[in-house]
Amino acid sequence: MLTTSLVFLSAQHISVWENGTGVANSLPRHEPFEQAPMYVAVMTYLGYGLVTLFGYFRDFLRAVGLEKCHVAQERSEQKDFVPLYQDFENFYNRNLYMRVRDNWNRPICSLPGPVFDLMERISDDYNWTFRFTGRTIPNVINVGSYNYLGFAENNVDFLKTVAEKTQEYGVGVCSTRQEIANLSLHQELEQLVANFLGLESSMAFGMGFATNSMNIPALVGKGCLILSDELNHTSLILGARLSGATIRVFKHNNMHSLEKMLREAICSGQPRTHRPWKKILIMVEGIYSMEGSVVRLPEILALKKKYKAYLYLDEAHSIGAVGPTGRGVTELFNVNAADVDIMMGTFTKSFGACGGYIAGKKVLVDYIRRHSHSAIYATAMSPPVTEQVIRAMKCIMGQDGGDEGIRRVRQLAENTRYFRARLKEMGFIIYGNDDSPVVPILLYMPAKVVAFAREMLRRKIGVVVVGFPATPITEARARFCLSAAHTRPMLDQIFFLFYVQKRFIPLACFYLASPTYLY
Repeated sequence: MLTTSLVFLSAQHISVWENGTGVANSLPRHEPFEQAPMYVAVMTYLGYGLVTLFGYFRDFLRAVGLEKCHVAQERSEQKDFVPLYQDFENFYNRNLYMRVRDNWNRPICSLPGPVFDLMERISDDYNWTFRFTGRTIPNVINVGSYNYLGFAENNVDFLKTVAEKTQEYGVGVCSTRQEIANLSLHQELEQLVANFLGLESSMAFGMGFATNSMNIPALVGKGCLILSDELNHTSLILGARLSGATIRVFKHNNMHSLEKMLREAICSGQPRTHRPWKKILIMVEGIYSMEGSVVRLPEILALKKKYKAYLYLDEAHSIGAVGPTGRGVTELFNVNAADVDIMMGTFTKSFGACGGYIAGKKVLVDYIRRHSHSAIYATAMSPPVTEQVIRAMKCIMGQDGGDEGIRRVRQLAENTRYFRARLKEMGFIIYGNDDSPVVPILLYMPAKVVAFAREMLRRKIGVVVVGFPATPITEARARFCLSAAHTRPMLDQIFFLFYVQKRFIPLACFYLASPTYLY
């Protein structure tokens, strides 16, 4: 019979070591994925079904000339060609998304800090086109962007070094780093990132998405196996597909599913030939941006070591945002960062800039410098952007001589716990870990998602709403992203609006949730 012993890791995480398996069972505190009640699921499917029927009816009206067709379509001379536009994706965009697209791509006209100004726009043809009114919607509370530590700011004192580097180097380098754009700024940033993470070396790239999509093909290829979490970001998925490696998907944060695939990979080898895989690479994220869940890192590391696999950790949303000093999930779980083979992160969120990095052993980083498409062909990072990342990272590390960085890390953690606790008290179904600043609120019904976004903007709250196909069809949601720059009154204003809507607008929301609201 297995005996278990509890090992204290931190005030927020406990690991259970199961003797005989050699795998640590780390249990992040409070990470529920509550299922929707059956009637909600039924109503959601019914809503999509009715909207689809309306869509086919409108297509019929367009076909017979009773309604104007605004979308791209084949010319009459191409009627015998293979159709370019007649697919379900185009049907979805034409009949569902187009009616509600006023909730996305909203143009802002101010600093994207804790509050921003929106340019007011209206549509005269049901969102096919928009026109600006010339007015703005001022002081909208921003809970939609990834400004976790509030470094998207225009404080003159904080940005003094960025302005100086702009005057010294200009705003662009117009070359790759392997040619004439390898600046001392880039080398300083890479050394700073390595020191921040506690690793040997790192390399910076100008685009966060390309850091994944262009570097994964340099690490694995034909004859290699990628084990990817089912909720991984599109950049990871694209990089895996471009690599030519075999891809297998395991259930989200499910260690039994992952271990089963690892065992099968070791025992069976490659298809048909049964030769051993050249490499087995496990790909996960630190914080999953749609669910707000945190990777079960200690358990994955134990499985990686047990089966001699490699681990690729994407810390785009976790670096700077979690951990006592903002060093990501390795610090959150108190594990050695060197145990992670490839550490990836971005500068686009916690650091208020753009770009990304790959960090690890020096031999790994040197290999990427020579073989990565992003390293060889992409233009080097802009000097002022590079300096922005340097000054933000030095602020977090306390190398600027102050404690502003650590104050922001603690403020973000405080805001996160407060926001999540209040939502639970009010009875909302939310996903994710208590430490995650990404807070999804489940709305389920498609038209209710649309109504929620419009009503929140009417009350000067800017929030991102997400639905199918970006999420499972029954799990449409609003996603709140918290920031250290949010004040308690800002958060309380959001809660007040939630309270008013729950008490006084239930019938209105029921009406708005009907499929006909889309039309």
